[in-house]
Amino acid sequence: MIEPQNSGSGDLAKLHVERLAAIEAAADPVHTIPSQYPSGYHVSAHHHSRAQFVYARTGVLMVSSRQGRWMVPPEHALWIPAELDHSVDMLGEVTMLSAYVSSDALVALPQAIRVVGLTDLARALIIEAVSPTGDIGSSRRKRLIVALLLEEIARLPDRQLGLPIPGDAKLAALCRAFLSNPTARLLIDDWAERLNMSRRAFTRAFRRETGISLSTWRQQAALFTALPRLAAGESVTSVALDLGYESVAAFTTMFKRMLGAPPRTYFRVADPV
Repeated sequence: MIEPQNSGSGDLAKLHVERLAAIEAAADPVHTIPSQYPSGYHVSAHHHSRAQFVYARTGVLMVSSRQGRWMVPPEHALWIPAELDHSVDMLGEVTMLSAYVSSDALVALPQAIRVVGLTDLARALIIEAVSPTGDIGSSRRKRLIVALLLEEIARLPDRQLGLPIPGDAKLAALCRAFLSNPTARLLIDDWAERLNMSRRAFTRAFRRETGISLSTWRQQAALFTALPRLAAGESVTSVALDLGYESVAAFTTMFKRMLGAPPRTYFRVADPV
């Protein structure tokens, strides 16, 4: 298990700068780093020349870029392409394991951010790859582990835990306005009318721009709003009603369907051993 870091915010910021420098200076095709952050910590916008595969072992990561927002709950991982400016917010105490992949490590690196579910194999591989014990960093075993991890990453199942922002300026404006005041009562016809579009034309345009339906996008937006508040200790009832759900049960059903556990128990994740 990774030992907790007792650093303050200033020390963590300095450590982050040192890590970025180490990533850029690394000679190996895959450079691995374990990290641990306190709840509420914010990593300001940055980028790196390597792609990043990050596994949220505990806590929830919220990653933001101009392309949208992505949520990485426990037992999920995120692929971040190289050179993409992004910031990170920690919801709950976060333990994350990262593998930074150079452009020559894979024949074709994915070019889009994607949240993925972890297989048992991928989980074991990333844990072993990041392990600081012994001389694993220069061993044949480490090279084999990393090679198999890269093969497994390409096979991991996508999870719709992203909140893409449309490229179209008018659609993007509607989405950003909604994020400042999300509600479960969003109607497709309302947005279509604002853009002087038919319902059919609007739904096609929204899916073309984001890759998902407005209904799915709205539910994910609700989760992105709810998780920080729940992590901060607010009651499920308060959050559900503020988001416009008619009942706590309706909100809980949506939450469990999207994340696999009800909100009252979601952050009660046992520390890994």
